[in-house]
Amino acid sequence: MRTAIVTGAARGIGAATAQRLAADGHAVAVIDLDEAAASASADTIIASGGRAIAIAADVADSTSVQGAVDRVTAELGAPGILVNNAGVLRDNLLFKMSESDWDTVMNVHLRGAFLMTKAVQSHMVDASWGRIVNLSSTSALGNRGQANYSAAKAGIQGFTKTLAIELGRYGITANAIAPGFIQTDMTRATADRLGVSFEQLVEAQVSQIPVARSGVPDDIAAAVSFFCREDAGFVSGQVLYVAGGPKS
Repeated sequence: MRTAIVTGAARGIGAATAQRLAADGHAVAVIDLDEAAASASADTIIASGGRAIAIAADVADSTSVQGAVDRVTAELGAPGILVNNAGVLRDNLLFKMSESDWDTVMNVHLRGAFLMTKAVQSHMVDASWGRIVNLSSTSALGNRGQANYSAAKAGIQGFTKTLAIELGRYGITANAIAPGFIQTDMTRATADRLGVSFEQLVEAQVSQIPVARSGVPDDIAAAVSFFCREDAGFVSGQVLYVAGGPKS
């Protein structure tokens, strides 16, 4: 099968995605800033019979990114799948948002996706095959207190569509997934910011979701799995909202 890289794969959506791709038969590089948590995520894959390595890397740092991709290539083989999932929150209303809040979110989400994609694309071009999946969000449509995150996630969609145009001739597809409300450590942090319990936040969100439940990381991992399939080669430049109902 293929070698897959998943960033931000220590927990939540990233960990579920890494496990799903391993179950699909791919060798997986678990990349995260948190080395110990990345190792635990990789160990879970290995314990289930999969092949994985953990690499601590800062996706916003070009030297760190290139070192990680070089190690993946040496230990698992040239990457054919890239899932740009790494992300952070620095939520605040615009008048309270610092320049650091803005820059940190932009650097991890947008610069990180750019650097990772630039580092792997030559391997995909050489192989005449590649699958790039970028994580956006329903927040790309706008969300109070998330001017930075919303802008970054909207940017991811434009980045994805441009990749699809530039790289399609080389057998490489690029697609984005925009999750709705997913139960993760990140959404727990949102509850803390809002001063409500996580249970209250879940209840409020579910009341607005047509399928009447919140999402879980495996819901997103399933969508990633589809985009990475051999027979998904005619699907590119798309943004799939995985949100329990229609978004526009």
